[in-house]
Amino acid sequence: MVFYFMPRGHGPARDDFLIYMGKDKYENEDLIKYGLPHDVWFHVDDLSSAHVYLRLKQDTSVEDIPADTLEDCVQLVKANSIQGNKQAVDVVYTPCTNLKKAASMDVGQVGFYDDKKVKKVAVPKRINDIVNRLNRSKEELYPDLAADKEAFEREVRAQRKSVIQAVKKAEKAQRDKAKEEEDRRSYKHIMQDDSMVSRSDIKEKYKSPADYEEDFM
Repeated sequence: MVFYFMPRGHGPARDDFLIYMGKDKYENEDLIKYGLPHDVWFHVDDLSSAHVYLRLKQDTSVEDIPADTLEDCVQLVKANSIQGNKQAVDVVYTPCTNLKKAASMDVGQVGFYDDKKVKKVAVPKRINDIVNRLNRSKEELYPDLAADKEAFEREVRAQRKSVIQAVKKAEKAQRDKAKEEEDRRSYKHIMQDDSMVSRSDIKEKYKSPADYEEDFM
């Protein structure tokens, strides 16, 4: 089971974003395992809290998160921390691909591959209207996370294959064009066997060199 939230942007041109989180640390294990490359992970720093994920559009990064959406995420993760909910806290966030899970770690515990990719933001006491708005959009669903990730990766592979095929097609067209230009500039089309005249052919056709020269001219 996963909780999903659909926060609305604050402008007429702002797209909706998908925020989701697990019910407990066991569900967090699946979210860690099956997160997508364009998901961003949020957690209260140094305290127990929910694992909150923000799903960005593909080919975007944490730098592209709108300020109001970032505020939604940090307030939601803070509201779902037993200790952090009662005080000002720091919230850390990083791309899902930066989460490191070792066999020795406890359930729901994660580390990072690169600490430089971890951002931190100070969060004051909870802003109730933000959390209340998010909770009104909350849905409790039971997705097949493994199947969803497999479908995403299959789509990525298909897109990559399409790009590779397009590149190969363009390269072949360029090679064919270059060869056509090379042939046009050469004398290959002139030096054809059916246009060649041998010495024996000349002797049979002409009685003397003078006759050949006269015909040639």
